[in-house]
Amino acid sequence: MTTEHTVHFRDLALPPNLNKAIDDLGFENCTPIQGAVLPYSLSDYDVTGQAQTGTGKTAAFLITILTQQIEYPRRESLSVGVPRALILAPTRELALQIESDAKDLGKYLNTHVVAVVGGMDFDKQRQKIDERPLDILVATPGRLIDFCQRRVINLREVEILVIDEADRMLDMGFIPDVRRIVYQTPKKRARQTLFFSATFNDDVMNLAEQWTIDPTHVVIEADNVATDSVDQKFWLVEHSNKSRALLDFLKVHNPQHTLVFVNRRDAGHRLVSFLSNNNIACEALAGDIPQRKRLSTLNRFKEGATNLVIATDVAGRGIHVEGITHVVNYDLPEDAEDYVHRIGRTGRAGATGTAISFVSEDDAFNLPAIEQYLGETIQCVHPEL
Repeated sequence: MTTEHTVHFRDLALPPNLNKAIDDLGFENCTPIQGAVLPYSLSDYDVTGQAQTGTGKTAAFLITILTQQIEYPRRESLSVGVPRALILAPTRELALQIESDAKDLGKYLNTHVVAVVGGMDFDKQRQKIDERPLDILVATPGRLIDFCQRRVINLREVEILVIDEADRMLDMGFIPDVRRIVYQTPKKRARQTLFFSATFNDDVMNLAEQWTIDPTHVVIEADNVATDSVDQKFWLVEHSNKSRALLDFLKVHNPQHTLVFVNRRDAGHRLVSFLSNNNIACEALAGDIPQRKRLSTLNRFKEGATNLVIATDVAGRGIHVEGITHVVNYDLPEDAEDYVHRIGRTGRAGATGTAISFVSEDDAFNLPAIEQYLGETIQCVHPEL
């Protein structure tokens, strides 16, 4: 099902302190997925949602969790390490972003939110858990299993379970770990489950059926997400000339806040070196960069201290950086869905953005799949410099 009319947050009878935080964030109208999900999730229905990143699904499930926890406070003080809500995410970056969003929405509610993710200090995460009873736990699967095995976290009292980007979990081989985690939560009739995925193939649908009960299914079409607010351009560029074409674009257009995607880490590092040698300030964001440095780069990008980041698809999903004006696909992605995830980094929250994709002799064969996924013909032109 979808929503055909604008839903205002004020129409949802949310708790006053939650409305205050929503107002502080400048949100007035729900996005399509929020407008479709919230009337059901706030009424304690299970929901399966099909939506790309950038559609507002994070706020949808966080608003649900915070509202339920306000309206149904703990009847007894649970021990530390026993969360009321659990959100599973496939990547550290996404988990940390969800934690940040939860703190923003819950800032007037005294909500205790903790993220446990791999690649970061275990003991510091444990100290946060031990501070006081845990309202919302955000986690990547591997690190959560580690905490559970050490008896630091117990999932027996989880009231709301959120599984975010289920298709990504499947692609990354995390489903066996997720299954172990889900089995440690109350049975599905004793909890509410919100299940989100960018795609619902047979494998994803099978998981949704296992972990939810009679869910309301919400679909936000990918082609609408991709094209409504993003001006898409496809430039014909020879492979050997791509770095020069990007340099010329940056010098001529001086874009304000730009994210450039490459398919390989080594290509990203070479591109950073090339641009730096030509007096273009930029930073890299890739899986082989230490987590602390990646987070530092992301924070500088969010704050505007860095305005050009060269990234692999580690940044393609779940990174919420407002104000990105341009996304450049230096390499066309091998998966058509990744194209939509990438360009979804711009044109967010009512703003418009520009996506430029370089099409070379090496990756032009990826175009038909992207055309089919978007449902529209792609016109390739020479660079507009």
